[in-house]
Amino acid sequence: MSKFDDHPNVRTAVRYHEAVSRFAGPEELASFLHPDLVHTQLPNTLFPTGTVRDLSEVVAASKQGGEMLAHQHFEVTGAVASGDRVALEATWFGTLAVPLGGLPAGHVLRAHVAAFLDFRDGRIVAQRNYDCYEPVRSEPPGEGARPGSEADPA
Repeated sequence: MSKFDDHPNVRTAVRYHEAVSRFAGPEELASFLHPDLVHTQLPNTLFPTGTVRDLSEVVAASKQGGEMLAHQHFEVTGAVASGDRVALEATWFGTLAVPLGGLPAGHVLRAHVAAFLDFRDGRIVAQRNYDCYEPVRSEPPGEGARPGSEADPA
């Protein structure tokens, strides 16, 4: 983690994204999140009108994501803290477990993510995501996938 601010909230933000990547259970996810959490996802390809969720809805959405995705990974490329706010930059890769729209199971979705997380009492109380999804292409599973992902046999 030496490439990021050595700040307790940055460490928590990165660990939280690692837990989300591996579809952590409700108790583990809740350990990062304040009971008053408000998670806002700004409009994007998957959520054209955006979403606003509380803690229980975030946990439920994580479970639903685990049913739609065979694998996901956040590659955190930068994070800085100022007071109780963390700005985090990441690339997200998600391998579909089931067909979605015209996409087959095994297709890899990619998004470039900017997330702003506010902390209270050492836990995330607000999160705003700006997810920029790469264009969906009709490519065979594994084409252009992240090296080492389940969709890429390399």
